[in-house]
Amino acid sequence: MTTHDETAAADPMPILVAPQAILRQKARLVRPEDTAILRDALPRMFAAMYQAPGIGLAAPQVGLGLRFAIVDLGEEDQRRPLVLVNPEITAESETLAAREEGCLSLPNQYAEVVRPEQVRVRYRTLEGAEQELDADGLLATCIQHEIDHLDGILFVDHLSALKRNMIMRRLAKEQRQKR
Repeated sequence: MTTHDETAAADPMPILVAPQAILRQKARLVRPEDTAILRDALPRMFAAMYQAPGIGLAAPQVGLGLRFAIVDLGEEDQRRPLVLVNPEITAESETLAAREEGCLSLPNQYAEVVRPEQVRVRYRTLEGAEQELDADGLLATCIQHEIDHLDGILFVDHLSALKRNMIMRRLAKEQRQKR
């Protein structure tokens, strides 16, 4: 597990902004030989997520085509970092919930997205232990959002074509103005 001290000292990885191609690619499963890549990337990913600030970040968002993501809904003085290696949703509730979502790869863009209210996710820890987690509310939304990234899906893909196109045009305009 990455400690808060390691994260604070880490150099944050740059977060890619749509329409970067890797954000639309399905990430490959993490294999045992990838452990060194994860150990190197995790402190820098947490540093980038906390600096942004955000509550989740998937490997493709920092240019890594591997199936892992990080989540932390804790406040600065009560961090609860979670590393999800090869996560998969194994169950979801029939009950849906609408929640406003944003994304570090679509800065300053927000929209209401409807997703299952509760999910069960199976994943591996950095050490390779298999875990299961039942999540609801914001944590369920965040986990689904990050797993979508691992499948090349952005939150705007859950919107109507009209809303998606409006957001993507607005994002492109803001990015042009930054240059």
